[in-house]
Amino acid sequence: GSSAFIPDAAKYLHNQRLGLVRVKPSAAKRFLYYLFNSDYVRQQIRNSSSGAKVRHTSPERIYRVTVLAPDKHCQAKIAAILSAYDELIENNKRCIALLEKMAEEIYREWFVRLRFPGHEKERFVKGVPQGWELVKLEHAFKFTGGGTPSKEVDRYWNAGDVNWFTPSDITRADGIFLEKSGEQCSEEGFNNSSARMFPAYSVMLTSRATIGAIGINLTPACTNQGFITCIPNERYPLPYLYHWIKLAKPHFELLAGGATFAELTKGTFKRIEILTPPEPIVTEFARIESPLFKAIENYLCANRKLNETRDKLLPRLISGKLSVENLDIQFPPGMAEELNPESTATADA
Repeated sequence: GSSAFIPDAAKYLHNQRLGLVRVKPSAAKRFLYYLFNSDYVRQQIRNSSSGAKVRHTSPERIYRVTVLAPDKHCQAKIAAILSAYDELIENNKRCIALLEKMAEEIYREWFVRLRFPGHEKERFVKGVPQGWELVKLEHAFKFTGGGTPSKEVDRYWNAGDVNWFTPSDITRADGIFLEKSGEQCSEEGFNNSSARMFPAYSVMLTSRATIGAIGINLTPACTNQGFITCIPNERYPLPYLYHWIKLAKPHFELLAGGATFAELTKGTFKRIEILTPPEPIVTEFARIESPLFKAIENYLCANRKLNETRDKLLPRLISGKLSVENLDIQFPPGMAEELNPESTATADA
């Protein structure tokens, strides 16, 4: 039931697990994409599947799915409204990628290539500026592990409001800042577990199986056992700590052990050393980076709201509960050509 929209200019191949939808002249292509993404159509397609080991469906079964289909002009209006949200989301994603790249390049320039402000006047000893030191993590900042409230006690999970993150929350996230976990436990469940609460804007590092995935929580939260969560302080502020942890991932993976699955233990983690510049340099770096981090957070917050609004609009538009007949919609160029192929051909001629 999952669908994707292939741009007209793209060339592609697909395997036998995908079906290609060829659009008839009476249908608007982008409308069909959103139609397939609506819950009531996806559920019908899922229900048409069969198979003991690998579930599958077929074109013949999908043909029997029934849908509400307005005329092509209304289809295009619906698609144009929803596409506007998707375009805003994609623009925001591009801005986020640029900001993340910029922030990382500043860190690399200052603390990897060691071309920080005033480096020309510094004396280097064994490749490290004088006055910089290596500090074991157990003496640098606080970090904590996690725990899981019993899944056998329903009240620990029913209507819970404590953010409890798992590694899949990090690996599936759209960005580095996480507002809400996939599951929330209750206060009672948290109190009766080995989970530990940590403040907002901590750095959550996955430490089991998947080593080195990171996320930053926007509210006080806890995690399961698959994390080492690092808490920034004045000496190691969030921007500096985040980039150091991110670039140290290969080192963490080398140190991870375990017979069943890889694990970076807190005992191993605390003995790792972090390069620590003088406080004025770190403070200046945080001053420059903090607005970049805030902008990334704002773009991600905007995208969450755009996604929520689009997802609420989609079923109402697709079902016809929200009428678009009297709306004056400015169609994107590609959609306008799809609606008026004859005028486009005349213009080309």
